Amino acid sequence: MVFITTQSINAEILRQQRMAKEIANEQAKVSSGQKINQPSDNPQDWVQISLVGRQQSINQAWQSNLTFAESRATKASTNLNDINNLMTRVTDLLVTSTSTGDGSPGREAVAQELEGIRATINELLNQKDYQGQPVFDETTTVNVPVGMGISVESVPTRQSIAENAVGTKSLEDVLADAIAAVKTGTADDRSAALNDARTALDHVIVAQSLQGVRSQRLENIGDRLSSQSLALTERRSGLADTDLTETITTLQNKLITLEAAQAAFARINRQSLFDLIS
Repeated sequence: MVFITTQSINAEILRQQRMAKEIANEQAKVSSGQKINQPSDNPQDWVQISLVGRQQSINQAWQSNLTFAESRATKASTNLNDINNLMTRVTDLLVTSTSTGDGSPGREAVAQELEGIRATINELLNQKDYQGQPVFDETTTVNVPVGMGISVESVPTRQSIAENAVGTKSLEDVLADAIAAVKTGTADDRSAALNDARTALDHVIVAQSLQGVRSQRLENIGDRLSSQSLALTERRSGLADTDLTETITTLQNKLITLEAAQAAFARINRQSLFDLIS
């Protein structure tokens, strides 16, 4: 009889220890805000949380790549807009040159401004950003990975803008011909230069339009990545975050049960050996 009673007492002690451990776990959930702090808490959900966490890391890498691509696209758009404005100015200057006499100060002033525009456009085409990255890709476009199996180009090549602006003529050729036409050319030369400048301007406008398509695609991808990020965050929260109302209720119930068990155990423990065997 004594042996059996001793076993019961030991079993009760172990039960209360387990309850105390469970209470400590519930308190940890409340304080950390996480209902799963180690794999043994819920192995299945722990695996899901790990998988979601890995996908979140991948998603963050894609978003970082997208930010880089968007910064390049923005700079390319700015430079193309500046080139557009400059080529528009070239056409205006060529029109102006027709009303000035050969060798006049006005004609020379037009030629000097055209020289400045040519230098500026060359700088815009070959410019690098603050990271030392060319604003426009060289020869071939660089595709940036922004999703599972998705890589996009964020900027055009320099060659696609600078070359073949008017047939086989480059922007440099068009500007050089314009300067020569203003300085020493005939009226027909200036008229031809004006036509070429207008065609070159159309070429730049088309490049701007294509860049707008690139920028819009990047924006759409950004929206999709943001939605994926939000969905992953909500999924992880549902798996890992503590439901405070439920957890506090469970904690209070376990505390009451443990206190009652401890009180009962204390009363039993005060009984004498004689009471136990009688």
